[in-house]
Amino acid sequence: MEVQLFGTQKSQDTRKALRFFSERRIRVHFVDLAERAASKGELQRFAREFGVGALIDRGSRRYTELGLGVVRYDDARWIERLVEEPLMLRMPLARWQHKVTVGLAEEEWKQWVATGEE
Repeated sequence: MEVQLFGTQKSQDTRKALRFFSERRIRVHFVDLAERAASKGELQRFAREFGVGALIDRGSRRYTELGLGVVRYDDARWIERLVEEPLMLRMPLARWQHKVTVGLAEEEWKQWVATGEE
């Protein structure tokens, strides 16, 4: 079992997710968004499941710095902005097989682990 995790080392929730999988000896392919942005296709996978609005961390420093509180983009434009500015993403983004989560989702991850061990 290997989980792909998008986030930053500075994100407390990302560190919690890394610790969660590490404690269960689950391999993690970690993508540090401070170094490399998620691809448009990857973000669309999360957006299909949760909607684009769920991917945006409206409380993030970068969102505030860019003054996006009054902006009204369509979903396609938001995806483009999130590719350009990955620090506006709600973290962590986790993916295992065809399942995805946004934010801290330990209950769902526990189900993944149970399913992955069978």
